Amino acid sequence: MAEPGLQLRLAQKLALSPQLQQAIKLLQLNRIELREYIQEVLDSNPILEREEGESDSSELETSKTENESPVEEPAVDWEMETLGNEQWTETPSYEGFSGEAQIADDSEGGLLDHLLWQINLSHFSDIDTAIAHAIVYGLDEEGFLAETIAEIRASLAPELLVSEDEVLAVLHRVQRMEPVGVATRDTAECIRVQLSSLPSDTAYRDLALRIAKDYLDLLARHDMDELRKRTGADEDGVMAALELIQSLEPRPGSRYDNRRDEYLVPDVYVTRVDDEWRVTLNPENEPGLKLNTYYIDLLRKSGGKDVDYLRGRLQEARWLMSSLELRNRTLLRVSQAIVEAQQGFMEDGEMSMKPLILKDISESIEVHESTVSRATTRKYMLTPRGLFELKYFFSSYVRSDRGGTVSATAVKARLQVLLENEPAGKPLSDQDLSELLKQTGILVARRTVAKYRESLGIGSSSERRRLYRRNSDHA
Repeated sequence: MAEPGLQLRLAQKLALSPQLQQAIKLLQLNRIELREYIQEVLDSNPILEREEGESDSSELETSKTENESPVEEPAVDWEMETLGNEQWTETPSYEGFSGEAQIADDSEGGLLDHLLWQINLSHFSDIDTAIAHAIVYGLDEEGFLAETIAEIRASLAPELLVSEDEVLAVLHRVQRMEPVGVATRDTAECIRVQLSSLPSDTAYRDLALRIAKDYLDLLARHDMDELRKRTGADEDGVMAALELIQSLEPRPGSRYDNRRDEYLVPDVYVTRVDDEWRVTLNPENEPGLKLNTYYIDLLRKSGGKDVDYLRGRLQEARWLMSSLELRNRTLLRVSQAIVEAQQGFMEDGEMSMKPLILKDISESIEVHESTVSRATTRKYMLTPRGLFELKYFFSSYVRSDRGGTVSATAVKARLQVLLENEPAGKPLSDQDLSELLKQTGILVARRTVAKYRESLGIGSSSERRRLYRRNSDHA
């Protein structure tokens, strides 16, 4: 029998203060969620109220009682220097841009709410629930996952240090929620997930899975002879497998109306002043909160449990006001770094977009990548070129013939121009497009060209040829 004893072990554990937890939470909220959160706090905290006029920055200091020690501000490695008031008050206007930008906010309702409801009913652990929420918030309007596994993992740090394998495990569970195939990366993966979720005795399921996995390019070209040759199936089997594939939903979120009546209001404005690009925050980002003087006076005069309660509410109010200021400073600094990196886009459009990843911005302003991820998710920037989500300015890259890199967004823009100017009678194949891009110094494979073309919603050369013929017949 083992003798009882004592052992001393050293271990590192990440502990977040309540202030830092609140600051992190506020940073990842979009405008609608932030407004609702602030209203909840106002309803529950009598010491906090909205300002009727301009904010009084001295209110916070004069309200401290003699016996009360100062409340520590959130000390985090991504806190920035204090900003001047002039950066908060200007609301630029653009020629030809009247009223609110007509892009609906899809942060609530439709597919998002449906998935969150399922997650709440599932037997997820607390960590898996947080991962699932991060995945769901990374979906685009059609239900595809717009973020990489690395980006999702980074968005969970520093409070959750999970591996990419853990994120993948939760992703596979989310993909089998209703609608099946949601959170997949592309149409091919969506079809494979839907097929694999069918009962194993479904007729021609295995053959359809083989086609979806290895021969979707042949299917897109309607090359039935080659499909039969590659799969070894007869004509009836191939046709039955194709009918099964065609019965699936290639865009998992298409049946959900993710549009809302409330339209997006920019979080950040970008304007050209003289020879510089100026970044300003929407003044509505500042909620205009202050401390209620009646309860502050009551705190000074009261005793016993009333003092403990009011002092706790006072501390919460200060944390919130400090966290809101920190949120805005972080959002502004991240936006400024993005504009500095993408000045070419601001001046010349998509063809001048530079490759940019979260790490570039995090290193330039010395913050964690997860901070940049939170600050750019569901936050919008109004520029003279239109309204864009901050994540739009991040892009992968392809190689150039000079050893440099070119943004994928810029490549898509060049591809769009080539396709718009192709001969109507002889559409350019993906290989032709690859060769034309190579002549401009951009090295991109035929398969990559096909992926970019599909993301632009443009059909293959054979499909475009049929469309040109139909148009000429009707002319």
